[in-house]
Amino acid sequence: MKKVLKIIGITLLSVIGVLLICLAVIAVNSPGKLEQLKDKEGNKIVNSLAEKQFIEIGGIQQGFFLRSENSKNPVILFLHGGPGSPELALLYRYEIDERLEKYFTVCYWDQRGAGMSFSNSIDTATMTLEQMIEDTHQITEYLKHRFSQERIYLMGHSWGSFLGIKTIEKHPENYLGYIGIGQVTNQLKSEKLAYDYMLQHAMDINDKPAVRNLKKFNKDASDFPTMAYIGTVRSQLMNKYGIGIMHDNFSMPGLIKGILFFKGYTLSEKVNCFRGMLFSLTYLWDSVVSDDLFESSNSFQVPVYIIHGKYDYQVSHTLAREYIEIIEAPDKSFFTFEKSAHSPNGEEPEKFVQIVRNIFLQLIK
Repeated sequence: MKKVLKIIGITLLSVIGVLLICLAVIAVNSPGKLEQLKDKEGNKIVNSLAEKQFIEIGGIQQGFFLRSENSKNPVILFLHGGPGSPELALLYRYEIDERLEKYFTVCYWDQRGAGMSFSNSIDTATMTLEQMIEDTHQITEYLKHRFSQERIYLMGHSWGSFLGIKTIEKHPENYLGYIGIGQVTNQLKSEKLAYDYMLQHAMDINDKPAVRNLKKFNKDASDFPTMAYIGTVRSQLMNKYGIGIMHDNFSMPGLIKGILFFKGYTLSEKVNCFRGMLFSLTYLWDSVVSDDLFESSNSFQVPVYIIHGKYDYQVSHTLAREYIEIIEAPDKSFFTFEKSAHSPNGEEPEKFVQIVRNIFLQLIK
């Protein structure tokens, strides 16, 4: 008995020791400061911008990162997905030969209730689409003033593309152009299309556990898709079948590692990243699935461009193509990324940067 207890004690101490070492490594990688931008050879770019900032937006302190090789370049406000999932910590590792910051000054804003902008004191009554639009308007005004530009570009990914569409609809005077990545259109219909695809695919490849788990949920139920479905079967199978966050080489541990080892966040801000994901999803998801942009938002005074992965079922590629056809805008284009699912900006980064740059060059002609 004593020998067994000794083995258990040694095991527990070993586990605790490993956890403490991991925590120490993460802490060392959590200075809460952005690294200066570097060129391909690893040399720091003189006069480049790599700044972390907090300002009052919508009555609360909200945080964002500014990055640019030349701060005189046009400004892009990037609206992350989720709701509640900041993306700079995930995107910077895909910077190899190209990045937006070479041609643009990019603001990566952690939206209300997400990442640096999460707080226990946030009034949940303010977690509404209307407040998020107002917050977007206020940070846009800050960026216009800060960089002496009359108008900027707005770019939204996933949930951010829903927020982006609603923002250019209400405040078109602020934006030179809008770029949607994984553009939300009718998310309830998108979820049902994804369910059908996954069920059929699971049956085709004889994935019996997937079929069994999917059939636990009724896509025609009034509460579909539930949080239980989204957080379990949907997420797991989309990523397994290459139709979710990425088409190839996605791993949840890799995503978590990207956040934990991102030096722009402090340790507490990293914790808040994970807390903010569930918090924001809880309060904002209904505004997405209850709306149909085909009906509610289809006429704009701002050029609209959509970039979408061919394999994306997390937000339907098919519906996004249909959406671009019916909207009215001064200019519009649709770009399909043949090797991507929901994250073409991370899966095909060089192509992504080139297309965004071409859009800009087209607009300034």
